[in-house]
Amino acid sequence: MASTLLSPDCSTSATTARHLIPLTRKLLCPTTRLVSFERSLSSPWTPSLCLSPSVSKYRTAVSAADSSSMTTTATTANIIDGKLISKQIKDEVSAEVVRLKEATGVVPGLAVILVGSRKDSQTYVRNKKKACEAVGIKSYEANLPEDCTEADVLRHIEEFNKDPEVHGILVQLPLPRHMNEERILTGVSIEKDVDGFHPLNIGRLAMQGRDPLFVPCTPKGCIELLHRYNIDIKEKRAVVIGRSNIVGMPAALLLQKANATVSMVHSYTKFPEEITRQADIVISAAGVANLVRGDWLKPGAVVIDVGINPVDDADSPRGYRLVGDVNFEEASKVASYITPVPGGVGPMTIAMLLSNTLLSAKRIHNF
Repeated sequence: MASTLLSPDCSTSATTARHLIPLTRKLLCPTTRLVSFERSLSSPWTPSLCLSPSVSKYRTAVSAADSSSMTTTATTANIIDGKLISKQIKDEVSAEVVRLKEATGVVPGLAVILVGSRKDSQTYVRNKKKACEAVGIKSYEANLPEDCTEADVLRHIEEFNKDPEVHGILVQLPLPRHMNEERILTGVSIEKDVDGFHPLNIGRLAMQGRDPLFVPCTPKGCIELLHRYNIDIKEKRAVVIGRSNIVGMPAALLLQKANATVSMVHSYTKFPEEITRQADIVISAAGVANLVRGDWLKPGAVVIDVGINPVDDADSPRGYRLVGDVNFEEASKVASYITPVPGGVGPMTIAMLLSNTLLSAKRIHNF
């Protein structure tokens, strides 16, 4: 999935919200006790963020918060372990892939189209390929040069659209600047749009009484973490920070489908800390390091931190370390549950991609 940042133009009925993965799963309760339960799939449902100059308002807010005193009690939030949950999901996907193959002879297939030679994109594609191999999903690749044309990309997409062994197609973002991202993403068959970015899938997600075939993977992972930790969404106040097409906007739509009352905070929001402080659930996808401070949070709030931001660190061998949008040290003294960075939302994105690919294969073959 693409790396995006906060900008002005970027950023379930409850039953539907819970139908994220058509598998037997284990629910991690607040007591950390694992409880097995079944979820049937009656309706289908699924990326770090990009920075624009408009985030200067946020940086000002962060600087002001740095000088403010904290008055919260020294309690420690429960950690929402994305690594643990993603492993559970991968195990479930792997078992279901075996069951599908034994019953029908079908093996789910995921095709990834990579344009150019960006190191980060190459790393993402390599990790997706490894994850597919680990759960028994076939992986297909199309590696195209930076200077290829849109027609070249669309031709490969069409080949994968027609290939019966390919059940999911992912175009690695970002694309080179000379390409029209919307045109290319629209070229992916909606039935194989496991990234959930096709306009029809997003449109269905936004409409009452409609369900997309697929939900963008990172927002889907955020909601899945809440479900797996038995955190209620219905009737809660939720704030989403950042309004990107990849994370913020679909996350807000998923929360609404789960019957939360949702507010969105973005680069033109006045007094974002006051709005955020009202939330029972905060999902931050702004791409601004340590934006959300402890005094932005309501005591007992649940915090899902999507941000992955490098900050200078002379003690690190790489010269930097990764932090989230949320100041973890401060927030963990106020929140009831919180995701770490790294190890929180990040591992869930690929897990949801695998889940979507399996869902696609089962739907196509009526399994």
